[in-house]
Amino acid sequence: MAAPQDVHVRICNQEIVKFDLEVKALIQDIRDCSGPLSALTELNTKVKEKFQQLRHRIQELEQSAKEQDKESEKQLLLQEVENHKKQMLRKTTKESLAQTSSAITESLMGISRMMSQQVQQSEEAMQTLVTSSRTILDANEEFKSMSGTIQLGRKLITKYNRRELTDKLLIFLALALFLATVLYIVKKRLFPFL
Repeated sequence: MAAPQDVHVRICNQEIVKFDLEVKALIQDIRDCSGPLSALTELNTKVKEKFQQLRHRIQELEQSAKEQDKESEKQLLLQEVENHKKQMLRKTTKESLAQTSSAITESLMGISRMMSQQVQQSEEAMQTLVTSSRTILDANEEFKSMSGTIQLGRKLITKYNRRELTDKLLIFLALALFLATVLYIVKKRLFPFL
């Protein structure tokens, strides 16, 4: 029958292996994560929790190793603890890389949001320019129409002025003819001998 201390060591080892596999799976999930940022943050939080649990189990295993009666078993367990610590150190580096990756992703998403806002502002400015251009074209067409009306009015006024001049000339000629006729009649009546 196994001693309770041996059972505790075996359980610690099994849990360390379990947490180790869970951390590896989470790190792979972080690598495969394409967003959103909240999902990446959640994965990072889970990795931190698993690391804390892993550290705790390694510390328990180390404590159990120190409590071993046989020196050979004690050294064997302490060697195992050192191996676990080294592996955890390598994974901590991966965790920090994942956190850096998360920060970079967050930064890139911020840049993407800013670029999106700039594009939207550019679209609004373009829409304003299109509207202004349309207004200017409408005003230009109206001015052309008014210009045509003004030219027609100028032609009519010129024609009216010519007709007025012609009418004055005709009235003057008619008056002159009338006066000449009156003078002729007066001359024949008053001076028949001339």
